[in-house]
Amino acid sequence: MEIIALDERTPDVEVEFKFNEIKTRSVTSGYRPHHEIIFGSLTTGVHNYYGVESVNPGETAIGTITFILPEEYPNSLYIGQKINICEGARIVGVARVIKILNPIMQKQIP
Repeated sequence: MEIIALDERTPDVEVEFKFNEIKTRSVTSGYRPHHEIIFGSLTTGVHNYYGVESVNPGETAIGTITFILPEEYPNSLYIGQKINICEGARIVGVARVIKILNPIMQKQIP
């Protein structure tokens, strides 16, 4: 099995990022916080922000997240879903799903 670096893979979701005031420093593409895709379960993902050098606390940006193990979260995401962005136990922002790029993660609605 070929291993592909996380930052070289196709992103899993396109989102609107919103960082809160708990986050005290700006972030740039390549930031790798934890994400609460499913309540109580955290996974790492790499952020890529469109058209900006950095995103400051309180700001909003559009971009993508590439999760470390998307296959562990099948049928888990839907458009409009809000994913907590965490640094340890602190929630430093929210990512609202705009588009699901990885079909494995697309929630199937009956």
